Amino acid sequence: MNFADKLKQIRKDRKISQEDLAEMLDVSRQAVSKWEQGTGYPEVEKLLLLSDTLNISLDSLMGSENVQEKQSVNVNITGNIIITSPNENVIVTCYKVCSSQEMKGRAGTPKYFLMGFSGGGNPFLGEPATLLGWYADKDSISKEISEIQNALEKGVPSYELKYSAKVKRHLLSIKIVND
Repeated sequence: MNFADKLKQIRKDRKISQEDLAEMLDVSRQAVSKWEQGTGYPEVEKLLLLSDTLNISLDSLMGSENVQEKQSVNVNITGNIIITSPNENVIVTCYKVCSSQEMKGRAGTPKYFLMGFSGGGNPFLGEPATLLGWYADKDSISKEISEIQNALEKGVPSYELKYSAKVKRHLLSIKIVND
């Protein structure tokens, strides 16, 4: 089950309308509708708020457990490593990295994203997560995850993302920028 389907199912199970959820998250009802249709995705801050609002872990909401089983993408890597993301302009010390489930979307949109977790946080608000990068296809994110895993196994203290795609954001859409 992808993010859009999970969000819709969880919202309906909790008997929350799209309008009510939109109000809780301070977004438009149309934004929630696009998320549930798989034509748009929430920003990282909204994902965290969504996870908190629906009282569900980000891993469960994004379906990372299913990705590993159904798509053979390694999604949970543990250990401490400093990850630099040139396309997202972030540097973060991560103890865990998780990929999203494959996202549906139009041609030219990312199919996966990678999140880094830095630990700490509040049990009610969840742990801090940082968007590390967007990926055009399964092969790209699989290579990235494999190289991060190799760096952790070798005790390398830092890693710079190599396979993430440059993206351009416009309102609720994200497009891959080809250089």
